[in-house]
Amino acid sequence: MSRYAPGSRPPGIEDGAEAARWIRRMFASVARRYDLLNHLLSFNFDRRWRSHAAQRLRPRLARAEAKVVDLCCGTGDLTAELSRRGRALVTGCDFCLPMLVEARRKLAAARLPAQLVEADALAMPFASGSLDLVTIAFGLRNLADYQAGLREIVRVLKPGGLAAVLEFSRPRARWLAATYGFYSRHVIPAIGAIVSGNREAYAYLPDSVRRFPGPEELAAAMRQAGFSEVSYELLTGGIVALHLGRR
Repeated sequence: MSRYAPGSRPPGIEDGAEAARWIRRMFASVARRYDLLNHLLSFNFDRRWRSHAAQRLRPRLARAEAKVVDLCCGTGDLTAELSRRGRALVTGCDFCLPMLVEARRKLAAARLPAQLVEADALAMPFASGSLDLVTIAFGLRNLADYQAGLREIVRVLKPGGLAAVLEFSRPRARWLAATYGFYSRHVIPAIGAIVSGNREAYAYLPDSVRRFPGPEELAAAMRQAGFSEVSYELLTGGIVALHLGRR
């Protein structure tokens, strides 16, 4: 990842600890409108991406005894999807309490048995080698240290445990890259400002995608962190990538 930032860096912030505090405050400020904007700005493709990831993970989710953590779970969309797909008890984990409040409402309304934990992805409260599956959807790029986050996932996984990283990427086709670039730079901040009242947040989020490693670089970083059998697939023309890696 040497060509990229070591972790998320909001404008004007270089210190990792301060970056983490800024990101927590930012997500707290948009928590109540976060789901609406996710679905609106992605034209509901975000639902398809999460559904696809959960479908790929069904063999792990089918085991009632499996220990599953959805990291950086936010408002719990993937946590809920994983819970619907199998018998495993899923734990959603996030360091932003207002996002977890929204997740709790969602899970309760759907009568899903998932549980929630407030914790930092860089210091998870789970024993080493204790989890069968860790997922993280659109959250890795918001960590103050990408490589430390990957190493922490390796730490908590059992030998043979699986990690699934669903994250924005870069479209391969030039026309799609140009269209998506214009949309992310100009349309997303404008709509985000109108709906959430926080233009800064919806300027940061597309910028964090541009600063994040591409799929090959992320795959290499996962191997460096200790994963094996790393693979990825591009979704929706490369706008999103799903990486899988085994401890």
